[in-house]
Amino acid sequence: MRENDHSVKGTGLILGIESSCDETAAAVVRAGDEALSNIVASQMNLHANYGGVVPELASREHLRNVVPVVRAAMERAGVSFEDLDAIAVTEGPGLAGALLVGITYAKALSFGAGKPLIGVNHLEGHIHAVLMEARQHGGVQMELPLLALVVSGGHTHLYLAEQQAEGAWRYRNVGRTVDDAAGEAYDKVAKLLGLGYPGGPWIDVLARRGDPLAVPFRFGPIKTRTDRQESSIEGKAAIGNSAGRTNFDFSFSGIKTAVLRYIETHGMREAVEARRRALAEHPEWDPHSEEAVALCDRQTLDLIASFQHAVVGNLLRQSFAAAEAFGARGIVVSGGVAANSELRRRFQAEADKRGLPVAFPSLALSTDNAAMIAAAAWPKFMAREFADETLGATPQLRLGAV
Repeated sequence: MRENDHSVKGTGLILGIESSCDETAAAVVRAGDEALSNIVASQMNLHANYGGVVPELASREHLRNVVPVVRAAMERAGVSFEDLDAIAVTEGPGLAGALLVGITYAKALSFGAGKPLIGVNHLEGHIHAVLMEARQHGGVQMELPLLALVVSGGHTHLYLAEQQAEGAWRYRNVGRTVDDAAGEAYDKVAKLLGLGYPGGPWIDVLARRGDPLAVPFRFGPIKTRTDRQESSIEGKAAIGNSAGRTNFDFSFSGIKTAVLRYIETHGMREAVEARRRALAEHPEWDPHSEEAVALCDRQTLDLIASFQHAVVGNLLRQSFAAAEAFGARGIVVSGGVAANSELRRRFQAEADKRGLPVAFPSLALSTDNAAMIAAAAWPKFMAREFADETLGATPQLRLGAV
């Protein structure tokens, strides 16, 4: 799409819209660095009743929320649509119906305001949330190339990220989960233990009260994605296989099954059901409340701590091994699981030991938001990578080359 098809004010202001899952979000960001507003309408309480996101309900809530959320973001930023240089929206990956709500509204705004439309990959947005804050707050300077770990309820990916001469970013996917994402494993294990949804905050808080070495979880071998029939390699470390390739993939379904077997073989089922009933009767209890903690005996707390210790250790080993293998000069950790306190502590300690910069998003920008979408759109705006009227939802959209 040609630049002269639109009115470009030169303000650097981009309105971002995010609706890939269960948060309806809108934000105004200036030049990819300064977030003037960042409004999020969460559906967490709605989906907590079902123990996970229900796609049909998510789409319905996005329809209700998108207009008032965008209006609130514009008002908070103190700008009008005329002031904008572009409108950005998540095109994928995500839930098809949820994505369509944001895309349809963004296309209508783009047409009505005469502003260019920019489609953004949700995963790229998570990476740029960290980069935006690093620039905005004068944090650790990240030299290229970067190794980015995007870890959430739906994704666990490793990307080698570099910026091209024209300003656009390019990514190479060097690792991914072959089954459950890390955040998904947190939610499923929390459910197995009768804890609340989402499971991440519950496990993060309760793990601090247990022994992380009580249950010796192990990560088994993962076969290379290029040839599943060849020799497998250890998932807990990046080691070359018989064909000389290197594997940085993840797998979290096994540890979820190991937790289930532990519960069954150690007679914990009755306690789990009692905990589930108590929390259902008291939805106001959270993992910080003494009432909720009292529902967990020592065996349960040790199991929680051991699960988290193993998962974080696996993420750490694969990430730093990939960074070393590809000569990354810094590591960026983003996504919902990046809010986990043990993950931040252990990644920072390992980075300090290696003399390698590492950066995390603020807690507000760890989960899905629109500031990250507007920030990721800025390099695309500068490179004039605009979408046209055919932009649609791409639920399985990938980022970068494999």
